[in-house]
Amino acid sequence: MTEVAADPRSAGTVSTSRGNSGPAAHAAPTVDVAALGEQLLGKWADIRREARELAGRPELHKIEGQTHVDHRARTFGQLKFLVDHGAVHRAFPAALGGADDHGGNIAGFEELVTADPSLQIKAGVQWGLFGSAVMHLGTAEHHAKWLPGIMSLEIPGCFAMTETGHGSDVASIATTATYDEATEEFIVNTPFRAAWKDYIGNAANDGLGAVVFAQLITQGVNHGVHAFYVDLRDPDTKEFLPGIGGEDDGVKGGLNGIDNGRLHFTDVRIPRTNLLNRYGSVDAEGTYTSPIASPGRRFFTMLGTLVQGRVSLDGAAVAASKLALKTAIQYATERRQFNASSHTDEEVLLDYQRHQRRLFTRLATTYAAGFAHEQLLQKFDDVFSGAHDTDEDRQDLETLAAALKPLSTWHALDTLQECREACGGAGFLIENRFASLRADLDVYATFEGDNTVLLQLVAKRLLSDYAREFRNVDIGVLARYVVGQAAGAAIHRTGLRQVAQFVADTGLVQKAALALRDEESQRALLTDRVQTMVAEAGSALKGAARMPQDKAAALFNEHQDDLIDAAQAHAELLQWEAFTEALAEIKDPGTRKVLTWVRDLFGLSLIEKNLSWYLMNGRLSMQRARTVGDYINRLLVKIRPHALDLVDAFGYGPEHLRASIATGAEKTRQDEARAYFRAQRASGTAPVEEKVLLARKAAAAKPRR
Repeated sequence: MTEVAADPRSAGTVSTSRGNSGPAAHAAPTVDVAALGEQLLGKWADIRREARELAGRPELHKIEGQTHVDHRARTFGQLKFLVDHGAVHRAFPAALGGADDHGGNIAGFEELVTADPSLQIKAGVQWGLFGSAVMHLGTAEHHAKWLPGIMSLEIPGCFAMTETGHGSDVASIATTATYDEATEEFIVNTPFRAAWKDYIGNAANDGLGAVVFAQLITQGVNHGVHAFYVDLRDPDTKEFLPGIGGEDDGVKGGLNGIDNGRLHFTDVRIPRTNLLNRYGSVDAEGTYTSPIASPGRRFFTMLGTLVQGRVSLDGAAVAASKLALKTAIQYATERRQFNASSHTDEEVLLDYQRHQRRLFTRLATTYAAGFAHEQLLQKFDDVFSGAHDTDEDRQDLETLAAALKPLSTWHALDTLQECREACGGAGFLIENRFASLRADLDVYATFEGDNTVLLQLVAKRLLSDYAREFRNVDIGVLARYVVGQAAGAAIHRTGLRQVAQFVADTGLVQKAALALRDEESQRALLTDRVQTMVAEAGSALKGAARMPQDKAAALFNEHQDDLIDAAQAHAELLQWEAFTEALAEIKDPGTRKVLTWVRDLFGLSLIEKNLSWYLMNGRLSMQRARTVGDYINRLLVKIRPHALDLVDAFGYGPEHLRASIATGAEKTRQDEARAYFRAQRASGTAPVEEKVLLARKAAAAKPRR
């Protein structure tokens, strides 16, 4: 009997007892882990390396089991550590000690999630929200007055936008800032309980100042939501200033290193110059002016400057998924369970098809999300550096962030849960971090834009783009398009295309599978689904703009679910395209081949997930649909020998994983157990199993002829 190889990268793939004809039986490609790792680091590789070195420091690591009071104190102290090590000022103006490096700032910031998500988010509140609001919504006077203190942490602050009664609907917040001409002051009020600012980081304990979003009212006119700088507490006593009050949100489901709280304002007077007036000003007499005439466009421009929160959450979610998969796949190459193919050796978990399915499909999605995030980060840097900063560029950035952030944050939660389950009871131990990370990342699906609401924004953009295609075309072009759509639908619904495809598929199953493996076939299927869903929604909503408001709202609501599905399909297509474009940059043939298998696994998993749509809409024949799962299973076998290389390329070391089951301890235990039983068998002292003894007795009792 040939023992299973001790090397976990090949464990279970070379045993002659299994009659293996898989990857080890043929010349297989290899992965250049170093080169792939460099590609995954992206444009800001050096900054990511610096950030990872810092995140690996024990001073920044979460201490599991701390009370929320102690965790908060530790996290605030860690902010000072970040300041002292120059880790948080990259995006700020060079004139104030920053580096004007917007993309690099986000690349470094999102790596903090590996140390402690509470630290990442509290740093994000201080410098990514509070500081960025002053920088992007204020002017030079505001920068000089407040940014040095914000950058040094002399002024810990809050980003007071969300209200108890209004979360994602920022335009409808109820806090007001009414201008008093007599004193040249704004009077800030939260007129009722639902208008309290809620879930605000740094509000419960640490915040001395806040950027407060309120409806700007002057001369009896409401000019919509604007941002105001408001001092909250006395720096010496840390008590609220007159007219300001608040509450502690208390213990949360995660992120308990952050002192989230509520704020309310009663006739709080602030100087007129505390209006962050880049996009709207009020002079001493109370006259309002703005460089953007349209109130709607002005509102979305102001909010658009704060898109970096969504960008950074997208990247942080991808990083958390990488941590989880590195730990789970490492453990699965070492942990053994059940001796299915051998009388003496148990199988490593990663040799089971179902285990490969649950981990490799999520690994493929993580690669896709990572490549898409790098494109989002480049787009963000292009806009905020001024390299490509038109209105269209900003709209594209906002739409891309709104598309990718929901997918990556949902994926991170799903991956953490699946990896936890894949590691059994060991995965549930806090020391292995799955449960802790999942709790901390849970709210990522909600803040910086609720995921479902963000996808609705993407859907509206898709609809507007769809409508714009036909806004200026003549009737003849539109008529031909409608006829073409109708003809296409008729072909699908009458089965003509199914019949044609069935003929093409006749023969070997592999023939159909090869077609699905083809890059252009995957692109066509994924793209067609998005285009069809958007076209159907656009057709259903045609004329809604001319309806009474209530009827238009009812019609939109009737198709809301379809629109969100279309937006998600669009975002998945963006990830697939980003993955495909990244393949073209890989120079090493072996690495490119393995990554192509991973890309195919991602694409076919999307098709499999939506197989009912492709069947109902006639895009796939029943025969070809049956091959999707089979081909996915064949890809799992191909990817199996490269699983550790693929997660090693993520570049996270033990100081980032901090999971005992990812240290090799399980392999040591398993090797010890195997050696013990091997020695016992060799010595002849191994006890006889009862079932073997009974079998012997039964054989001996049979009459001989």
